[in-house]
This record gives sequence, structure tokens and C-alpha cells, in this order.
Amino acid sequence: MTANRFPVRRFFEKWLGARAMPYLLHLRPLEWPIMTAHFLLGTLLAAGWGLRAKPSILGWLIFVALMNGGTLAINSAFDKDEGDIGYLKAPPKPPEHLLAFSSVLLGSSAILGFLLPLPFAFINLACVVMSVLYSVPPPRLKARAGWDLLINCVGFGLLTPLAGWALTGRSFSRAILLVSIGFAFLFATLYPMTQIYQVAEDSRRGDHTLTIRLGVGRSLALALLAGLIAHAFFLAGVLAMGRAPLCLLPSLVAWLAVLIPWMRGWRTWTDSRHESGMYWGLGAWAVTDLSLLALLWP
Repeated sequence: MTANRFPVRRFFEKWLGARAMPYLLHLRPLEWPIMTAHFLLGTLLAAGWGLRAKPSILGWLIFVALMNGGTLAINSAFDKDEGDIGYLKAPPKPPEHLLAFSSVLLGSSAILGFLLPLPFAFINLACVVMSVLYSVPPPRLKARAGWDLLINCVGFGLLTPLAGWALTGRSFSRAILLVSIGFAFLFATLYPMTQIYQVAEDSRRGDHTLTIRLGVGRSLALALLAGLIAHAFFLAGVLAMGRAPLCLLPSLVAWLAVLIPWMRGWRTWTDSRHESGMYWGLGAWAVTDLSLLALLWP
């Protein structure tokens, strides 16, 4: 039934086999372009067109495919979701050895990271540790309101562009530090969007996420406040480079265009529409990445 709904899955299943396909799906490769763009933002802001192919490809493999893929897989191993999850509709049942598989990916990422500059290796290692603390009991920080948000803001928002910058070997500039802090707040804007449509399933599992604790309305208000703070840090980073900040306007408008209708209409929205809102948020994130790339290109 699932294969009929998703012909791309059927295509890859022919090559990988029915037993291997769930392992690939639980890496959630549909997120990889988003993670790749955010990671390479840091690399491009550090080196421009002077980035070197070999360390960039190796860094991508370690940070995106192994670390981020392993993070999502270990999350699936413990969550055992039945409904749609981020970047994966109609997820297959987690296969028997998914926990071991994801552990190998995360361990490999942690070790291979030391083939690249030490700042990259330590950032990557920190993300691996946070991945385990986020999903694995007894800490399982994703089930603790506030901690779930903090882990994601630090891991995806702050450390991902810094990891991309660090693999070039350059020292961190004031601008990239300010912009990365801004992305930490911007993830506080995006994160509630990833949780709202899963409230029923998270509640049934007993996870007390921040969105469940605050409620949908307050979560969206928090998202708006975090988005405004994020753009204040982006502005500071742009000014630190002595650039005109006009190109930030499309980013701010994109986020307001997602959040304001959502805040007005969330009471009547279905879970499916809330899920669509999350993907519109990802589109706004892409506008932010492109805006900052245009503004801060070295």
C-alpha cells in the first residue's frame, strides 16, 4: 500500500530490497537537502568559491549523512511512530536492528570527524552526544519540555553552520558567531511547527514536549518572538561585516507570512494543515539562508 502511494520508494526498494529499505527511510533523506544547505552556508561564508571539494565532501558525509541520519534513525528506534513524522510520511515500522544501525552511524561520525580540523571534530562530537541525550532513555530530553527545544536550537540552529565554517580551518569571525546565534533562535521559531501536528501522538506516548506544555497558541507566539530576536542577531552580524542589511527584509517577510496566518487560524486547522505549515516554515528558512548568503558572501 505504501509503495503504491510513494513510487520513488518502490524504485529504491527494487535496488535495496524490502529488508534494507526501512533503514534508509528512517535516515529521512528528505531532510538532507535542508541540513546540507544549512551546513554549507557556514562553509561558503568562510571560503566562498575557494572551498575545497575533498574536505567539504568528507565533512558532509560525517555531519549530514552519518551524524544527522544516525540522529533521526535513533530517534525512530525509540519513538516507534505510527503516523507521519518530519520528512517521512507513513513511516515503516522500525526494523529490528535500527538501534544498532543508528549507533554504528553515530559512532562512525564521531570517530571520522577527527580526520578534519579539531573545531569541526569537537562540534560534531557534541552533536553526537546531544543526539543520544535527546532520544535515548533515561535522559530522553525530547520528552522534557524546554530541553527538547534547547537541544535542537543548539544542535541544528547554532552548531550546524559553525561546523560548516570549521571544516575550512578558518577562525570564527564575529559575524558568523552572531549569525549562528541568530539561527539558534530561528530554530526556536521552526521547532514548534515540527511538533504541533504530532501533539496527539506525543501525548499518547507520554512525551511532555514544550508545545504540549504551552499549548499551540502560546507555542506560535513563542515562535514569533524567537523569529524577531533571530533577525536582530542577523542584523548585528550583517552590520559587523559593514554590509547594508536591506536583503534581510525578504527573510523577515517570509517568516511573518507563515506565522501570522497560522496564529490567526490554528484553532480550525487540521493536523494535515499544521504539517503543511511546517513545510512552509522550511521554505522561509531557505529564504533566510539565501538572504544571508547574499549579504555576507566573502
